Amino acid sequence: MTETNDTGTTVSTTGATTGVTAGTSGTTAGAAAADVWEPHAPTAAGGLRPLYADGLDLRVSGTGTARGVADGVVEVTAEGPGEVRIEWRVPCVDATALWTPEPRGTGWLPAAWSAPRRTSLANGAPIAALVGTGDVALSAFAADRPDVLAGAGVVEETGEFRFWAQATDRLTVRIDTSRRHFGRALADLAAWWGEGRTADIPEAARRPAYSTWYSMHQDITPKGVETQAALGKELGLDVIIVDDGWMTADRTRGYAHCGDWEPVSLPDTAAHVRRVHELGVRYMLWYALPFIGKDSAAYREIGHLALADAAHMGAIVADPRHPEVRAFLTDRLVRAVEEWGMDGLKVDFVDWFARAAERDDAPAARPGADCASVDEGVERLLAAIRGRITAANPEAMIEHRQPYVSPGLWPYATMIRATDCPLSPQENRQRTIDVRLAAGPVPVHADMLMWHREEPAEQVACHLINVLFSVPQISVDLAAQSEEQREAIAFWLGVFREHADTLQLGELLPARPDLGYPMVTARGTGGGTGAGTDTGTVAVARYAALPVDASGDDWRTLLVANADADPDVRLTGGRGQVAVTVQDARGRIVRQGEVELDRADVIPVPRGGLLTLRR
Repeated sequence: MTETNDTGTTVSTTGATTGVTAGTSGTTAGAAAADVWEPHAPTAAGGLRPLYADGLDLRVSGTGTARGVADGVVEVTAEGPGEVRIEWRVPCVDATALWTPEPRGTGWLPAAWSAPRRTSLANGAPIAALVGTGDVALSAFAADRPDVLAGAGVVEETGEFRFWAQATDRLTVRIDTSRRHFGRALADLAAWWGEGRTADIPEAARRPAYSTWYSMHQDITPKGVETQAALGKELGLDVIIVDDGWMTADRTRGYAHCGDWEPVSLPDTAAHVRRVHELGVRYMLWYALPFIGKDSAAYREIGHLALADAAHMGAIVADPRHPEVRAFLTDRLVRAVEEWGMDGLKVDFVDWFARAAERDDAPAARPGADCASVDEGVERLLAAIRGRITAANPEAMIEHRQPYVSPGLWPYATMIRATDCPLSPQENRQRTIDVRLAAGPVPVHADMLMWHREEPAEQVACHLINVLFSVPQISVDLAAQSEEQREAIAFWLGVFREHADTLQLGELLPARPDLGYPMVTARGTGGGTGAGTDTGTVAVARYAALPVDASGDDWRTLLVANADADPDVRLTGGRGQVAVTVQDARGRIVRQGEVELDRADVIPVPRGGLLTLRR
């Protein structure tokens, strides 16, 4: 066994285990071996063998190879019959948080004996990062396949942080210990995932949207939808997403009526869709893809092909391993685009396929199934849906939702939404940032924004600032908004639209994941296609009373959105004269002039307001 050098020389290790037995791990060079208690995880078959690469101490089972691909970045492969594992440790020095793209997955350091994460095509993504002081990546990794069992945590005996990833037959991981900003390390790992994938994202998938869910729930009518679409268009909402309720007259929630997907609450559907289109608004329709409700005719037709019984939901989870199930679901969903003229589908609950498949009582495939795994069935189903709707409308959109954020699903989605967190701006901020860091080319949408009818305009603005680096979806009764609330919505949606390329496609540099990202920065890279493409724009959102770095000569426009109650924005490191504009939450200019950055101490910016500096 030899060490990988900086030129990318490949090394390998085979043969007998060296001082390591099955179920235990070695430590970094020179440290005493320490067993790790794994009550929730299987041991690695055949034991683990040392493998050294670019100074990183690794353990692998089976045959292992490693090569350096960049400074501080190593690609490791393990192969063998059955389960193979790749494991490594780093000193847990100046560590602040473990980052993952899962809801509530970031902000602490778990113990090494914590339950591992099992990811699949339809649930989670095999990526994580140990973040250190200064937001550096102490160790970030991603796996090359979606179906991975992965563990990460503090080894109590040694004070190290241990990672491992395990899969069947063959596994490759990229490990980044470059100590770059963790956002840059994760962006490179996502780019590695995306190699060879061509993302065809319609421009409308990056436009602010209106959702009926929180504002209407199941009380869906053509008039109600058309009213909100018209009001939303005036404010800058270019897409409407009609959620649950359109396919049933029942208003008691639950999913017992899913499966038939007849437009019970939207009669004369095609004419209704045309009226929305005449407003200049795109139209998407919600489907709970896996559910066949027990009160539906579909249940009598394919209910016997169940992957699981979701009794508390009033439905079963259909088994996508069967071609008749996939054909049935595909035909039902694509009608929205092919027959009614919709512009896309909100495809919900895809992760339930994975949940059902992972249950101890999950059934083996019945006679007639043509897929070896549920993941394969899910992929065939999603591919059929995407193929049919884009054949009917090349600009058709599909929304997926956290936690099904796997890169294996990128070809079948044009947007990924943060999972539900009603009226929780901090949670929406953290979830959208977490998904952005792992979503590669796919636009990330916020969970739908809602607020109390008496919410002040300043807080309405703060709701929007909290999701500034995603695509906002709004779900309030727009007819009931005060003039002040409407002004705040219109102003901030204008900011989203004008600076979409920087906010959505720029380099994303969030600060302090251990504190829920109290400040987030996006730097324009010139990679966008819209009018906002500008390598000289930097956008900063301030969610706590923190100073803003104005240093560097590479920006021409610096935007600072203030969502904190403290109005005193302190600029540090800047120099030279700049033009200053301060706007309040409603977009009204409250200050305008010029300042010398190296002499400026504090610039007051109202809560919910925007500071714009231009050179």
